[in-house]
Amino acid sequence: MKKRWFNVFLAVVLVTVAVGFVCLPQAEAASKPIQWKGQTAWAPSITLWRGDKYVVDLINRLAYGELEIQYNEGGTLVTNASEMFDAVRNNIIQFGTDWPSYWEGKNTAFSLITSVPMGFTPADYLLWYWQGGGLELAQDLYGRYGIVWFPHSVTSPESGQRSNVAIRKGDDYKNIKMRQCGRNQAKILQSLGGAAIMMPGAEIYMALQRGTIDAGEFSVPECDWSMGFQEVTKYEVLPGWHQPGPVSGVMINKKAWDKLPDRVKFIFKEACMASMMWTWTYFEYSSADYTQKFLDSGAELTRLDDATIDKIQGLAYDLLLADAEKNRDHAKIAFSQVRFFKKFAPWRAAQAPFMFGRTPPNTDEIYAKLEAMVKKNGDYDSVIALEKSVRERMEGQKFWDVGTPYIQNPVAPK
Repeated sequence: MKKRWFNVFLAVVLVTVAVGFVCLPQAEAASKPIQWKGQTAWAPSITLWRGDKYVVDLINRLAYGELEIQYNEGGTLVTNASEMFDAVRNNIIQFGTDWPSYWEGKNTAFSLITSVPMGFTPADYLLWYWQGGGLELAQDLYGRYGIVWFPHSVTSPESGQRSNVAIRKGDDYKNIKMRQCGRNQAKILQSLGGAAIMMPGAEIYMALQRGTIDAGEFSVPECDWSMGFQEVTKYEVLPGWHQPGPVSGVMINKKAWDKLPDRVKFIFKEACMASMMWTWTYFEYSSADYTQKFLDSGAELTRLDDATIDKIQGLAYDLLLADAEKNRDHAKIAFSQVRFFKKFAPWRAAQAPFMFGRTPPNTDEIYAKLEAMVKKNGDYDSVIALEKSVRERMEGQKFWDVGTPYIQNPVAPK
């Protein structure tokens, strides 16, 4: 009898162990995090990769065990940054960073998602994206291409244009061959008499060294230093009117996004917001250090006179309105941004000089023109309603609840 019970016990043990071995790989597989391929848009010598690496590291820590993004340097999986949009859209990679103006050929409104001439500063973008409806407008634009997008990086205003010829007034731009990014930035330079040359960042140093171009620009002081511009230029033309608030973002394949657990979606948004603050503070602080490095290397800082700044502002307005006339999306986003300037004007004037950002001249006039456009297009009410709904969510401060579908955080009040 005892022997029979022992045999039964032994059989149960063996079956339990066997089942355990069969189920173990499945249990381990179920616990493995989702694996994504990701890539920064920037080569190692272009230190804008810092924000990209920061947000990937942060997401991987916060979503540990649920999602793991493989971080790759620029050029590793996707050869050229200009190919990143389609690589994410087509799920070749699930995560890629961008400078939104790269996609102006698809829709000119992408330029407003990042820095435009004489436009938003870093603080303006932070406020507009996270408190004023900017995130939702940007996500609507990217969403039409099967991409989920978040801003995750904003640097200091760009250094200015680095030149081998002193430029202090508009006439000094005449006949200057300059590497100049951005469609409207190039048009402004041409209006001032210069020649805008388009070229990848990696080619600027050699072009300056060989004298193929007289001047060039790329990014903030740390980045310009890492690209060696102190070796091949003498002057820094200030202020950086062409990009006063450069924003970069993360693009996520929509189908890959839809497969994420809701908790990870929540983490994504919060991590991007935290990363955007980190990049601003990092690059703003380093801009002081690296400006001194440029000065110590012999660079001379030159500043454009007020008349030239006013002229550039007028040219920027003309181009903004022209794009808005041609493109409903452009008008809608431009209206939201100029509305932001108009809204903040009294507060900034009252608190001057203890404020950040600025109120551009003739804001009321530009606002009225854009307001008329969006009303004609039928978009006025949706922009106002969006801003109102965002403010209600922020003021209500109702956090997303674990176990519920994630759409946004804070959630809409009931």
